[in-house]
Amino acid sequence: MTASAALPVRPQTRTMQPIKLNAPNLKRGEPVMQALAKRQSIRSYDERSLSIQDLSDLVWAANGINRPESGKRTAPSAMNKQDVKVYVCTAGGNYLYNPKTQTLEPLTADDVRPAEAPIVLVLVTDTNENWAPLDAGIVSQNISLFCAGAGLGTYARGSMDKEKLKKALKLTGTQTVMLCHPVGYVK
Repeated sequence: MTASAALPVRPQTRTMQPIKLNAPNLKRGEPVMQALAKRQSIRSYDERSLSIQDLSDLVWAANGINRPESGKRTAPSAMNKQDVKVYVCTAGGNYLYNPKTQTLEPLTADDVRPAEAPIVLVLVTDTNENWAPLDAGIVSQNISLFCAGAGLGTYARGSMDKEKLKKALKLTGTQTVMLCHPVGYVK
């Protein structure tokens, strides 16, 4: 997939391929205080797919690696457990964001988006420890602030069919669906 192409709406074949994301554009967006002033819950989106650059920047802002020398993330986590995984659900399939390779790893070709939006980010913790909701909330705030500063719409949502998502995202053990963020261009 080219750097300027949009995320595929439907897979070309039943075999999904990893999607190489662009490096994050660290010069984009508004200052933090302006993003905070604009932050709001937006539930109505244009039907266009996000561009690869917008998606790349979004998942990196959510929980990407911002200090390559140590592997530390844009979102702090309790005791540096880094227990929150970001899944990307689209009409064409579901992916796991891999911050080490800046790729989306394919999972299933089903459309299980729990909200009407071009993409839905699903935040999953690897643990059911007490700090897991806190860590998911921090990643959720990163998503909200990035979207506000970059002109995208989103809102945090806790209601969804968690069992359906657990199956489609191939979750195991103590992995727990915490929140989701529908994301799209504002109408």
